[in-house]
Amino acid sequence: MGNERDPDMEAGEPILSAREIHRGFETADGYLPVLKGVTLELRRGEMSSVTGASGVGKSTLLHILGGLDRPTSGEVKVGAISFTDKSEEALAKFRNANLGFVFQHHYLLDDFSALENVMIPMILGGVSHAGATEKAEHLLEDVGLIDRRSHRPRELSGGEQQRAAVARALANEPEIVLADEPSGNLDTGTGRKLHDLLRRLNEERSISFLIATHNRELAEGCHREFIMQDGQVAVSKDAQ
Repeated sequence: MGNERDPDMEAGEPILSAREIHRGFETADGYLPVLKGVTLELRRGEMSSVTGASGVGKSTLLHILGGLDRPTSGEVKVGAISFTDKSEEALAKFRNANLGFVFQHHYLLDDFSALENVMIPMILGGVSHAGATEKAEHLLEDVGLIDRRSHRPRELSGGEQQRAAVARALANEPEIVLADEPSGNLDTGTGRKLHDLLRRLNEERSISFLIATHNRELAEGCHREFIMQDGQVAVSKDAQ
C-alpha cells in the first residue's frame, strides 16, 4: 500500500485489524460511550459487512478504521502499520495512498466533472495530470461511466453518482475500501447494481471491502458479517 505496502502479506491474512477500540464523546449530559472495546480483523481479499441497529456505532467504527477519527483508546493497524503514532499529516498521506472510501452521500465536488473528481486523489498523491486523466478514464470505463465523464455530479443520477464515488475510491489502487451505507440513498434496483459492482471489484481486483449496511441482501452476499450490539462486535460469522 503506497510506500508502506507489506509485500509478505498473502490472501486470507489480516490486512486491517482493530484491537479493543473505545470511542466516546462529551455531551451536555456527560460522557457518551459509543464503541466499547471493538475487536475485529478484515482479511486480505475479503468482502465483509458491519451490521447492527441505527446508532450502534457502525459509522464511528468505520471512521476510526479509516483514520478519519481517532479512538479514545485501542489500536488500528493496516498490515503491520499502526495508526497510533502517526501525525495528522502522515495519517492523511497514508489514507490517500492506501485506503478508499465510499459514503452514503457521494461527496463529489460539484464544480468538477466526474473525470476530474476521480483524478483528484491521484493529483494529491503526485501523479501527473496526463497520468491521472488516463487512469481516471479507465476507472470510469470499469464502472460504466465513461460516457458520462464530462458530466458534473448534479447531471448524474443517484446510481451514477455512487459509481463515480466508487471509481474515485479506487484512484490510488487501495487494497482496502471502507463503505458506509453505500446504497442507502438508492432504490432497490439501483442499489442491487451497485452491490454487484462492489462484488465484481472484490473478485477481479482482490480489493478488501468493509461495508457498514442495513441492507440484508448486501450483508448476506459478503464473505463475513460483523454484527454490532451495545458498542461491540457481538457476533462475527461467515456467509452461508
